[in-house]
Parts: sequence; structure tokens; C-alpha cells
Amino acid sequence: MIERKPNMLVYHTRGWVSICLLAAILFVNHVFSLPWYFEQLRFSRIFCIEMSVINSPPFHPMQQKTTTDQRKFTGKEIKSQDSNGNYCSFFIDETPEIEKHKSAIQQLRNAVSDCKLHDSRDVYILKWLFVFGFDVTRAEKMLRHTLEWRRINEVDDILETHFPREVFKKYFPFGQIGVDKFGCPLFVHAFGRFDFSGLMLSSTKKELSDYSLWMLESYVRATKIETERTGSQITRSTYIFDYECTTLKQLAKKSLLDHFLENCRLMFTHYPDSSRRLFIINAPSYFSIAVTMAKPFLHESDVPKIKIFGTNKNEWLPALLEEIDADQLPAHYGGTMTDPDGDPTCPSKLNMGGKVPESYYLSNNTPVPKDYMTTMNITAGGKKKLRFEINSAGSTIRWEFMTEGGDVGFRIYKKDSKDKDDLIPNERVDSHLIMEEGQIECRQPGNYVFEFDNSFSYLRGKKILYHVIVDPPSL
Repeated sequence: MIERKPNMLVYHTRGWVSICLLAAILFVNHVFSLPWYFEQLRFSRIFCIEMSVINSPPFHPMQQKTTTDQRKFTGKEIKSQDSNGNYCSFFIDETPEIEKHKSAIQQLRNAVSDCKLHDSRDVYILKWLFVFGFDVTRAEKMLRHTLEWRRINEVDDILETHFPREVFKKYFPFGQIGVDKFGCPLFVHAFGRFDFSGLMLSSTKKELSDYSLWMLESYVRATKIETERTGSQITRSTYIFDYECTTLKQLAKKSLLDHFLENCRLMFTHYPDSSRRLFIINAPSYFSIAVTMAKPFLHESDVPKIKIFGTNKNEWLPALLEEIDADQLPAHYGGTMTDPDGDPTCPSKLNMGGKVPESYYLSNNTPVPKDYMTTMNITAGGKKKLRFEINSAGSTIRWEFMTEGGDVGFRIYKKDSKDKDDLIPNERVDSHLIMEEGQIECRQPGNYVFEFDNSFSYLRGKKILYHVIVDPPSL
């Protein structure tokens, strides 16, 4: 059973019980191979060291006296603190802190003056300083890391360029349902009803990854919309993660845990201090395994924001209503909100997930080779490269390819006399399920290399059918 204590994640699960549960997962499901598990621990350890969380200076939550004016949102007042006394640990209005740390903000801004910031507001700079204890050097390092990550994954434009397919709109359990008592956007994820296996069979790894990025950027967009609507500086969101109906078999799936850990890593690495509160409700006792694996990704300042509850609604409902007005919470979760037709789950705002029909499976709609495509075979464990010499800056390389025999690693890099500059890092793509298409702009002349990598497949060769076009710069 999970016990709630102020500003802590506390589980009443004895160590030997967790070990037995993990052993059961290893035995029953064969997906928790020891190499994979130790790789997760190794990665978590590396991430901790990189973020310097272990050796970071003592964390002191920013304190602010909540005034009546600051506590007014859409004509409502909120209490200055909850029963745990921790409302004041998280800002509603960052203006006083921006003034207080104006010098550090300017230092960090100067340090990254050579970079293009997707958000140039002082409040965004403040977030990086806050989570790193106002150590400008560490904040600069990780901000640069994030800016490069955004460039490679084209995150800045993903809300305009990525359009989720129908299967995501209907079966990914996610939705914004309103705002909390602080005016922060309120999102619900009904992960216990998530047919992750069905979604994986209905999408490529790239589509699933892009949807995760699209969702993370949706959080940010929602805060900007609320800022414009209320006139108050809203920079954080509140989340409810509902794990009702979650089974041990689901948590034992390597693919699902990979997805869970990757989303934790992305959120806490590239979107610092973006949450005001994270409620985890209906968590089964063995959920502690997933939490333990996610802890290395958390900044110390994020831990007090997380509240975890078991399946007792009498425990988690008062906690929700303490920070969320009843009319902003679906009746399904104990509020008063319903759809116009009276549906308590509010499907017009919240997708509750469910079983993905097999008609969406990509195996039923495999790509068809096109007459103009060129064929290339890759042996088991081998690689093949295509080289293109670009003479004019601003040229565009467009490609499409598919594979027969399984997925393949794909990478694009620019090669000069000394170094290789990755434009698209090596990543396995499901080109046997859907046609892989894309384009890049060549900002500099030089040699550009497409690399198809089958080194991970020791027994099976692959057939690549591809078509690549180089367009000259537009006038």
C-alpha cells in the first residue's frame, strides 16, 4: 500500500518484496533480459553524473508570499497552501524572482548568445538556473544540449509540421481537461488503459517518437495560451497520471518501460521545471519498480511536486480537489465536469484509450515498391553507404525508401577531411512497415552520406528500395 507523506515519494513495499517482483518479471516475461536491465541502470547512472544531481548543492525551494491578487484566476481565489504546506514552494508569478536573479539570468543569456533560443523570455532562462542551483556553467551546458537536441529533432516546428494519425487521436490516452486552482493547464493520462502493443503495431518508432515530442510541446503551448488568456505568467502544468487497470504484465513489457523511461528523460532533461504538480493515482503496489527506475531522471526540485496514491479513491480524490476545482475535473475522477451528453469521462476533451483494432496494424498495409526505385542488398551484420557531393549551399536532398526483411538503421552525416557531422543520428526505422520519407537542407557544400546499418541483425540480410533526389537552391 502507498502512503502519502509531505514532499516525499514513500512506498510501504519491503526490499525483498520488490526483488521478488522483479524476479517474477524476469521469469514470466523474458523481456527484462539482464543486459537490458543493467543497460538501463548504466544509462541512469551516466545521466545522474551528467546532470550532477548526486553532487549538486543543497536544494532550497524558492519561497514566495502568495498575495490575494496573485491568487486570483478567472475570478476565483485559492488557498495560500495545501495541507502539506507546500503550495508556496512553486511560483505563480516569477516576476519577483526574475528581478532578484537578474544578474544570473543575464550571465546565462550572454553565455549562449551564439545560440538561437526558441524561447527568449527571462522566465525560460530562470528555469535552467533554478534546477541547477543557479550554477551558470552547468545550466549553460544543459541548455546547449537541449538546443542541439531541438535542432536535430526539429522540435521548434513540430506543432505545425506533425499531424498525428487517427490511431493516436483515438487510442493514445491523453487530454487537456481544464486548469488547476493556480491557472495552470491540467492534463490527464489514463495510462492504465493504454494498449501500447496495439499502438506499436499501428505506428513506426519515428511516429511514436514524434507524437511524444508533439505532446511535450503541447504542454508548453497550453501554458502560453493561459498566459495570454489570464494576463498572468503561467509556465507550468499539472498532470494526473491514472494507472487504473495496469497489470504486472504491462509493466513487464520492455517496450512499454522503454517508452516510459524515455518520456521521463525527455521531460525532465529538456523541459526543466515545467510541472507544478504530478499526481499519480491508482498505482498498483508493484509500480514502485517503474518509479525506482525513473528516479535518476528527476531533478531534486521535481521530487516534492510528485504525489503518489494507491487505488483508494478516498485518499487521492481529496488531494485532487484540494488543488483542482470540481468543475475542472471529469465526474469520472470525482469532479462535476461532464460532456454535453452527460458522459462522465469527457471524451470530447480526454481520450481514455482502449484496445486498438487490428485494422490499424501496419502489417495489414505494408509499403509497395515504386517503379522508379533502385534496389540495394545489405548482408546480415553489414552496412551500405550512398554518397552525394553537394556543390551549392542551400541545396535540398529528398529521399524515400523501404525495406524487405525487417527494419534497418538509418543515418545521414556530412563528411569532410577530418570529422563526421551527424545531421540525422543513427536510428532504426520501421521501413518494412511504412515508406520512410524525408528531406534536409544542405547548409554547406560538401559530401553528404546516407548510411544504412544492418549491423544489429546477425542472421538476416535486408533489401533496400530507395529513391534520392538533390534539388538545387531555390532562387
